[in-house]
Amino acid sequence: MKIRTPRAPAKAEVVFLVDVDNTLLDNDRVEADLKRHLKRELGTAGQRRYWAVFERLRSELGYADYLGALQRCRGREPSDPRLLTVSRFLIDYPFARRLYPGALRALKMLRRRGPTVILSDGDVVFQPHKIRRSGIAKAASERVLIYVHKECALKDVARRYPARRYMIIDDKLRILAAVKKKWGRRVTTVFVRQGHYARDAKTLKAYPPADISIGRIGELGGSGRPF
Repeated sequence: MKIRTPRAPAKAEVVFLVDVDNTLLDNDRVEADLKRHLKRELGTAGQRRYWAVFERLRSELGYADYLGALQRCRGREPSDPRLLTVSRFLIDYPFARRLYPGALRALKMLRRRGPTVILSDGDVVFQPHKIRRSGIAKAASERVLIYVHKECALKDVARRYPARRYMIIDDKLRILAAVKKKWGRRVTTVFVRQGHYARDAKTLKAYPPADISIGRIGELGGSGRPF
């Protein structure tokens, strides 16, 4: 029996790496909806307790884990049935309604120019669920990568999607600066000025500007796209 060695992926001219939260999808609005639901179901004290647990867990893990925080809350109050309503809220949430205008059109435009990959941070349950339920995974031809810290996983990204050049599109200057530092001229960074991170004056001063800056993701899918 002859064993075939798997072929390495063909090297593309350019691969587009696109973030999810506050780049393609308005995660600030998702969180606002969750806060209202928590207050309605758990009361003000319960809502505050959830977010305190959420922030502690994010500090431990390095990414947002909404369901993990809920599970920890349940560990403290295992008989509270109201927590189940929060779980259903998260799982059944209509993420497609929170896509930024033109988000899927932008992915379609990028796909015409080269392989387009969703590059996100997050847990292994809720984040892929969100990406699939929103329609983002389908729009990116199911090319989805999710890491704990994506800026630390660039070697794996390049192995899976080799290319001569990369373009990374994100709402966080911190991420863009880290990728630029590692890949240099090999990557073009695109800063999307959406969401609370992109509007934080302290953060904007802390990192160098991206190669390209746009006001909204929909600009990539329009006739006035910047590249």
